[in-house]
Amino acid sequence: MKTNDLLKAIENLKTRSQWDKGVKDYAYEIVEYVLSDYANIDADGAKEILLNGADSWVQYSYGGLSLIYDKGIAERLCTPSELKKATRKDGTLKDMANSRENWIECQARALNQAYNKIMNILREGK
Repeated sequence: MKTNDLLKAIENLKTRSQWDKGVKDYAYEIVEYVLSDYANIDADGAKEILLNGADSWVQYSYGGLSLIYDKGIAERLCTPSELKKATRKDGTLKDMANSRENWIECQARALNQAYNKIMNILREGK
């Protein structure tokens, strides 16, 4: 599939929640990041291309290939009310996104979901 067509298909994804909107944004950014190097991407070998040298989405996230600041990640993935709950009284963000993940790990989970959306589009050939 042509990379530009893949970006258009991602733009057309329907989202319902702030999390889904964030995942969609990650999907777009992942493809956009490799756009200059690849005119076409197919399902075979796509993961290696999209990971851009990282071994996993956790490494991609920790390696700084996506958002690097907790606040940016939280603003992308959280509703205003969730963001308020994640913010301390002094205005700083809590270190943990939830009881088991920090913000970078939360982003890695969203990146994995974004990758799955990309692969679904590639397999369907939209």
